[in-house]
Amino acid sequence: MDPELAAALDGMPYVGLSDPIKARASMRALVDALDEPTTTGADADVEDRTIPGPPGAPDVPVRIYRPRGTTRPAPVLVYFHGGGFVTGDLENEHGRCLTFAGEDGIAVVSVGYRLAPEHPFPAGFADCYTATVWAYEHAAEFGGDPERIAVGGGSAGGALAAAVALRAREAGGPSLVFQMLLYPVLDNRMDTPSMRTFTEPPLFNRGDVEHMWRHYLGGRAGARARVPAYAAPARAADLHGLPPAYMLIAELDPLRDEDFAYAQRLIVSGVPTEVHHVPGACHGFDGIMSARLGRLAFAEQRAVLRRNLHGRPARTTGQQHRLSD
Repeated sequence: MDPELAAALDGMPYVGLSDPIKARASMRALVDALDEPTTTGADADVEDRTIPGPPGAPDVPVRIYRPRGTTRPAPVLVYFHGGGFVTGDLENEHGRCLTFAGEDGIAVVSVGYRLAPEHPFPAGFADCYTATVWAYEHAAEFGGDPERIAVGGGSAGGALAAAVALRAREAGGPSLVFQMLLYPVLDNRMDTPSMRTFTEPPLFNRGDVEHMWRHYLGGRAGARARVPAYAAPARAADLHGLPPAYMLIAELDPLRDEDFAYAQRLIVSGVPTEVHHVPGACHGFDGIMSARLGRLAFAEQRAVLRRNLHGRPARTTGQQHRLSD
């Protein structure tokens, strides 16, 4: 592992996912401990509200970040937090979303979807898709451009983003322009070399993945179970016609190989796809701002979003480097 990442992780809370109640407390402690992406004096307005949920379901909490000082509608990123479908909330990605809005001119709708095991699939996915449709239909209310709607997220949030893109294509939903998939969870079959290799902490390992799928899928958690692609996007038979994608992959991540496989399928299906594999990085490394790899990964995400949603490179407040420098 990269020495700076290893040093930053030393003594950090280990979330684990075997016990959801303990995991949620540990996730809150981890979020507090991590030096998350922040921006000084972000030029954005932030509003917490609820929107109508899926039919028969409760309202969905969202946090809307509006860039200030723009004269034209801003592109919209609907963002889904990580946490193994079991933990996390709107606070997980607050600094990240604030930067996207205040520094990069992107209106962000961060979604507080329902969590497993109390609410197994398809509850969280239904919340995320409903929020994406809402963002499209109500973009003008928060200064957004309905013609430039993107989805994104990390880990479980990346799975939800990929699943929303599949649903939007198949259901004639919003015409998404981009999907940002950060080390996404994609395949419940767990049958790859990386899944067999990374069985211990630090942040996410095979044991966590097993618990995650058990909580999220309930009785359908077995590798041979018929699992919908909206739960495990790697199960999708056809990836043609999906929006352009960016995939961030960490070398020391049990999800590494399923992410590579999905990225390759996107590419051969004709989906414009940018893939970045980061040696020495673990799952979730881009949230560790005390480490160079974390800072560079976040800077690249900003650049990728600016390029795909604005058509220009990211604005910088200091020198930036590519991860491969």
